[in-house]
Amino acid sequence: MRKAQKAAAERRTAIADGFASNVLPIIRQIQATGASMRKTAAGLNARGIPTARGGTWAATQISDTLKRSVV
Repeated sequence: MRKAQKAAAERRTAIADGFASNVLPIIRQIQATGASMRKTAAGLNARGIPTARGGTWAATQISDTLKRSVV
């Protein structure tokens, strides 16, 4: 049971890392204009780019995605 849980967690992490690596260039492009986290989220939403779960972006998700780029 533990082995399956660990494998599932690793899979979720890999998926999230993959999503982050795809969206990070766009986030960095928006931030290069001096945009705050909130404005960066608004920029992604304005471009029609959904979050990993298909929703709209908020500043917290931008922060979480940027933290993932460090890992």
